[in-house]
Amino acid sequence: MTKVSPSMLSSDFARLGEELARIEKAGADWAHLDVMDGAFVPNITFGPPVIKAMRRHSGMVFDAHLMIQDPARYVDAFADAGCDIITVHCEAEGDIHEAMDRIRARGIRAGVSLNPETPVQRIEPFLDKADLALVMTVHPGFGGQSFIPECVPKIAEIRKIAESKGKRLEISVDGGVNAATGRTCVDAGATVLVAGSSLFKLDDMAPEIARWKTYGPTL
Repeated sequence: MTKVSPSMLSSDFARLGEELARIEKAGADWAHLDVMDGAFVPNITFGPPVIKAMRRHSGMVFDAHLMIQDPARYVDAFADAGCDIITVHCEAEGDIHEAMDRIRARGIRAGVSLNPETPVQRIEPFLDKADLALVMTVHPGFGGQSFIPECVPKIAEIRKIAESKGKRLEISVDGGVNAATGRTCVDAGATVLVAGSSLFKLDDMAPEIARWKTYGPTL
C-alpha cells in the first residue's frame, strides 16, 4: 500500500495535538512537518520546540521536511524533538553530506529533496545516504499551490536510479497532491503521498486516505 503523510502545514496550528489525533484516527501513516526558516524559503513555520510539544500528543512517524539553510546545524535539535525522518534540500547552503551523516548517526532516517526546477542529477550524489527522496511538485514555501505535472518524470528517474543500485528507497511527493495527481505519482514510482489542503479541507479524510493507500506497492 502507498503511505499517506498529511502535511501539518494545512492543519489548525492552534489545535495541533487534536489535529495529530485526527489524522492518526483517519489512518495516516506519517505526519509531514514543514519547517521553513524565512531564508531558504520566504515563509516561516515552526521549529524544534513546537515539534517537541507535538511529540507528546502522538506516536506517529514524524516526517520533518527542513526547508532551511545549512541544515546540519539543526539536526540534533530536530532529533531531540522526536523526529523519525529528517529530509534536507540538496539546494540548501551548507554541507548536505554532513547533514545527512549527522541524521544517520542519530539513528534517524535521512531524506533528500529537490525543487521543481532542480534536475535529478543534483540529488543523485546524496542517494546512497538517503532512505527517502522527496520530489517537490510545487515551489516550496506555501501550501495550497497547484501540482506541476512536469515534475512527474523525476519520480520515474529517481526510481530507476534506485533500482539500478539495488537500493530500497522511499520516494515521497509533496505539492498539489490529490486523488488524481497522487495516482499519477504512484504510477511513476512514488511510495509516499504528502498532502495538505486536499485532506484537511475534508470533514472526514479517512475514506480519501484509504483510497490513496490502494494506489500501488510500497516499501
